Amino acid sequence: MMRLSLMAVLFMGIIFFESCSKNIRTDEPLDYSVSQLKKTLSHIPADTPNIPRNIKDSLGNWRYVDYKDWTSGFWAGELWYAYEFTKDENIKQQAQRFTEQLYPLSVSPAFDHDLGFQVFNSYGNAYRLTGNEAYKKVILNTADTLATLFNPRVGTILSWPRLVPNMEWPQHNTIIDNMINLELLFWAAQNGGDHNLYDIAVKHAETTMKNHFRPDYTSYHAVVYDKDTGKKIKGVTHQGYADDSMWARGQSWAIYGYTMCYRFTKDPKFLDFAQKVSDVYLARLPEDKIPYWDFDDPAIPNAPRDASAAAVTASALLELSTFVKDKEKAQNYRKEAEAMLAELSSAEYQSRAKNSALIMHVTGHKPNNSEVDTSINYGDYYYLEALIRERKLQEGRSIYENL
Repeated sequence: MMRLSLMAVLFMGIIFFESCSKNIRTDEPLDYSVSQLKKTLSHIPADTPNIPRNIKDSLGNWRYVDYKDWTSGFWAGELWYAYEFTKDENIKQQAQRFTEQLYPLSVSPAFDHDLGFQVFNSYGNAYRLTGNEAYKKVILNTADTLATLFNPRVGTILSWPRLVPNMEWPQHNTIIDNMINLELLFWAAQNGGDHNLYDIAVKHAETTMKNHFRPDYTSYHAVVYDKDTGKKIKGVTHQGYADDSMWARGQSWAIYGYTMCYRFTKDPKFLDFAQKVSDVYLARLPEDKIPYWDFDDPAIPNAPRDASAAAVTASALLELSTFVKDKEKAQNYRKEAEAMLAELSSAEYQSRAKNSALIMHVTGHKPNNSEVDTSINYGDYYYLEALIRERKLQEGRSIYENL
């Protein structure tokens, strides 16, 4: 009897150790991320512009932007994720401070489509974690603003309502990044906003699915439409290597966007498409799971990587793994996401003592030689989001459940 009891104790000890080991593996990069965010907070200027966007030099100094920048919501979003993990009231206060700087976006005409990135990543996480109705009001107002860019003749939201090279202004342009901003519309429609917001989001996703992808399910960066007839004029790139190449972050936006569309609609065509755009991305990854900035750059393997695309994709695949009914395929998506996060958490990709960002080797706009092989806030945001999602799954939680 004593021998059985001893064996039982040993068995329980093994289970406890394995459980703790999983949390330790996940919590180490989360603890690291919080430490890095605190370093950045200690250097941020009091006056605007004071939203960290990218590391601008070899000394590790941040370049700061104001609320109008398309990346302005990521920093507040990072702080909200850090608060969710730590429950640290000082971090919460900073998250509130940088969220509330973005308020003018909810009461100004739309300058471009990035309102989802700006407001839902900041105010959306703020409302999720606090339940503050004032935050919800800002989200709903901003969704209405974003909807003003929808062209019903085309069936998509206009991305850049201004002159941009190769977009044939004043014709209608839509970039694949816009898929992420649909989350703002879907959420608003389901939380007190006009139902038309839901219809706009669905129509945009369907039109993009029809016109934005090649037969192999790789994405154009941008599609230009006739603004009056809705006819597709051309598929082009703005930030990729070539019009017909697979720009890594663009494909990651598609993976994330169609996975999110399925979450809100439960329409199987979006789930099927999310898998198709994921599978072509996964099939072409290098061994370490971090893509080159463009899969078709002839300079590979001497081309820069884009760790932000890996972070976006990892977060999306963790969610996708919870939807796919084929157990083996679902497990593979999660395994691939965890491999990406493990690499991003290595000394090769974490910033550590080099600067106070979370990860390095992000490429923003290679054709313009802008933000190449550096640290950028959206790479950090999706890295932290993916880590939070991974931890929840390891604990048997829904990724939508707050820690």
